[in-house]
Amino acid sequence: MNYILFDDPSRTELLPFTFTRPVCAIRMGILTIEEKWAHYLQAPLSYLTAPWLQGKYPLKRDRDSVFINGKVCPSKELANMIMKMEVGNVLTKGNDIIAFKLGEAAFDEARLRENATDLTIDVTMVNHVWDIFSKNGEAIKQDFELLTKGRRSQKLSDTNTVIGDASLVFLEEGAVVEASTLNTKGGPIYIGKEAEVMENSVVRGPFALGEHSALKLSTKVYGPTTIGPHSKVGGEINNSVIFGFSNKAHDGFLGNSVIGEWCNLGADTNNSNLKNNYANVKLFNYTSQKAEDTGLQFCGLMMGDHSKCGINTMFNTGTVVGVAANIYGGDFPPTHVPSFSWGGAQGFEIYKPEKFFETAERVYARRGMELSDVEKAILTEVFRQTAAQRQKK
Repeated sequence: MNYILFDDPSRTELLPFTFTRPVCAIRMGILTIEEKWAHYLQAPLSYLTAPWLQGKYPLKRDRDSVFINGKVCPSKELANMIMKMEVGNVLTKGNDIIAFKLGEAAFDEARLRENATDLTIDVTMVNHVWDIFSKNGEAIKQDFELLTKGRRSQKLSDTNTVIGDASLVFLEEGAVVEASTLNTKGGPIYIGKEAEVMENSVVRGPFALGEHSALKLSTKVYGPTTIGPHSKVGGEINNSVIFGFSNKAHDGFLGNSVIGEWCNLGADTNNSNLKNNYANVKLFNYTSQKAEDTGLQFCGLMMGDHSKCGINTMFNTGTVVGVAANIYGGDFPPTHVPSFSWGGAQGFEIYKPEKFFETAERVYARRGMELSDVEKAILTEVFRQTAAQRQKK
């Protein structure tokens, strides 16, 4: 069967992260949403996403194709229902189309909804950027069961202290954990392939550390937290998600936050996740182009791919940083930093793509990778789309 993960119009609610990826490539739990579906469906996946992303995330359309909403996290029950769908079947949950199967007919949303079956089972969806961290705990637990069921963990060194159920600590091949304290009373702890937890780190689950990533000496982690692959993290982290290929390698606090790929937080970077008056946090919304109430008392920093900040950077509660921003200097930068901005509290200049690419190529080369022309085209389009936001600043 040909399965296609599609973005619906609500993808703009997940900017800045969906500037550079389809919704299904968002990491929540141990895996990205598309990786979860691949495990359940055991079949190839393709993508129906924004036009500028299709070069990296191609679409394959067969005569019979099942379309699955990319913001929907799978469960065994939902996956089984989808695998049994016939041409013309449509599954919805409230106003959201969850999945449908098309033959050679063209997509017609009105006709699809006429034949829809509304699901009675619970369906987890990523509708807002803050869902990524606020729903991360349950996602880690589900992914942990999915990835470890019927498998045996690598042996945990006797230098460690486990509080709670030791069976909820799982180390993949090559993972190293030494002289650390692991507390599983709140949820499982997953350490990916060739990842390392250095001495004197203290971790409370649910927690996931991606392959080839590291917790540096004496790191303090409060779950639910996910550190994606190829990342280095130190200091203090609480209920946050780092997608991967990003570093917060030194002291400083990161809380109730989401950090994209290829980001770097300078030493002693801190973010606020609670307002002094304890009011709900507002976040810049790319759809309305203004700050919107999240309904949350705790909400920190949302940082898009390729953005970086200098040492001692301070981020106010509910700050949104776009793609390829470079932030430095004293005092708090604004709570919305547009993509391709260079500066800080005293003002910003345009970070021209050609200068950004020079830096990005060096960053990729440090990891033995190359910034492709496809990636450059995506980022150039993001620069074009966000021009008006930079002018406002």
